[in-house]
Amino acid sequence: MMPETCRRVIGGVDTHKDQNVAVAIDESRQRLGGGSFETKASGYASMLEWFTSFGELAAVGIEGSGSYGLGLSRYLTATNIIVHEVMTPKRQTRRRHGKSDSIGAEAAARTVLAGHDLITPKSADGDVETMRRCA
Repeated sequence: MMPETCRRVIGGVDTHKDQNVAVAIDESRQRLGGGSFETKASGYASMLEWFTSFGELAAVGIEGSGSYGLGLSRYLTATNIIVHEVMTPKRQTRRRHGKSDSIGAEAAARTVLAGHDLITPKSADGDVETMRRCA
């Protein structure tokens, strides 16, 4: 697929231990696609390449950027991608719209696009993280 150079893409990711599920949308809220990627550096690189195949990646919303999504969050931040921690949808919302990894990833992207409930992820590289690794 040829990227549309003027299309801005927003990514959403539902993170897990062994794989991350991603969905890409554009600024008009159109779903561009979804995919699964391994939770290791090569998977992060594949995901970034996949996102940018749709156009210019503006930002990515990640559920669990401080736990299973920490590696991905660090990787994207190191490549100058704007990353937002997105809260897991409330039970009432999940009950109404269903819950699957793809739905969660798309909800994360739509949350970033809307600009609601966004949190800047912790860097997890300060003094507290250093003490945790030494314990």
